[in-house]
Amino acid sequence: SGQHRVLRATAQLLAPVGDPEKVICVGLNYHDHCQEQGVKVPKEPLIFSKFPSSITGPFDDIVHPQDSSELDWEVELAAIIGKRGRHIEEAAALEHVLGFTVANDVSARDWQMRRNGRQWLLGKTFDTFCPLGPAIVTKEAVADVHNLWIRCSVNGHRMQDSNTRHLIFGVPALVAWVSRFVTLVPGDILLTGTPAGVGVFREPPVFLKRGDEVQCEIEELGTICNQVV
Repeated sequence: SGQHRVLRATAQLLAPVGDPEKVICVGLNYHDHCQEQGVKVPKEPLIFSKFPSSITGPFDDIVHPQDSSELDWEVELAAIIGKRGRHIEEAAALEHVLGFTVANDVSARDWQMRRNGRQWLLGKTFDTFCPLGPAIVTKEAVADVHNLWIRCSVNGHRMQDSNTRHLIFGVPALVAWVSRFVTLVPGDILLTGTPAGVGVFREPPVFLKRGDEVQCEIEELGTICNQVV
């Protein structure tokens, strides 16, 4: 009706999904991200997870853990599940997707790559390590989710600049694959991987420090911006 509006400047946007049952993530899912590491393109999706407690708002702070000195950024396309399913056929997978949003898969590389037995979980799931938003854009409103530019800037400097057409496994393939193992339910979040340009593989490596500002944006989906504190 237009009768109930709030000025954007007077409102704090929360994450569009705050307490999902599952936050499912995909590693090594962009061709250019594999190239920057010098690793082979996976033959099957590489799946890991973050705890829902890692989710924070699209403009909230990222808390730099005292236990890490190698904090990194990863802009990602996130798909939000809208319909329950198990053993979903790839051809029908998008019927189970409500829409899409922007995510930052913040990563403590020291914990991901060297500590905790090289299991990725702890390095990926500190509190505030999953900024999400600014809103869910329904799939009907996105012209082609597999042809969107995807970018990340740190303190105004462009670090990642790619396109979702470089995904190795697209959204339908990922939904179908994950549903082979777990039942997907409405509200589940699927992070689809990050393109090249992360800090750990730069020469020399670049890591986030307190005071840095990280901006992640995806065409048609919007922008999130978080300060490291």
